[in-house]
Amino acid sequence: MPSEIITPTSLDTASTQDLYRELIKRIGEDPDRDGLLDTPKRMEKSMAFLTRGYTQDVDAVIHEALFDVDYDEMVIVKDIEFFSMCEHHLLPFFGKAHIAYVPNGKVIGLSKIPRVVDVFARRLQVQERLTTQIADAISEAIAPQGVAVILEAQHLCMMMRGVEKQHSATVTSAMLGVFKTQTQTRNEFLSLVRRGAL
Repeated sequence: MPSEIITPTSLDTASTQDLYRELIKRIGEDPDRDGLLDTPKRMEKSMAFLTRGYTQDVDAVIHEALFDVDYDEMVIVKDIEFFSMCEHHLLPFFGKAHIAYVPNGKVIGLSKIPRVVDVFARRLQVQERLTTQIADAISEAIAPQGVAVILEAQHLCMMMRGVEKQHSATVTSAMLGVFKTQTQTRNEFLSLVRRGAL
């Protein structure tokens, strides 16, 4: 049965599925068409999954995976796949993250670093903010000597619309501590990221 037409005064009481149904109608489609009947429900579930980072807490993610270790050489986790949503057009951007830190008495369980990436990637984002949020979260969690983050991504808002450039990539970086102040440390990280294998 068709839902009621949404008016500006009823937006706050409309269900999320009703909002998606209205959106489908406004782009010129028939939300009662067979292929679209369950689309509002699927869209609601899909968007909840794609933005689940809003319900996650980075401290809870890494809380039980901090370890005291007598190790002060660089730790790198590279080629971490991530998917996010551009906050300007609600289109995906995706790519790889390369993350390094130099411990200062504590390390993070390796599997938690990709989870930190996901906490922030699964929100409406811009790549620049995502890069710094990851670096700041790791820095706050273990107070290392330094943190480095590089994100390489392709943006569908540039590929499917706008300039429609299919092979462009955006690279952002955040360097904290020794990665910012020590050229040798920064260059070592960049060299290891550029290599095909460590």
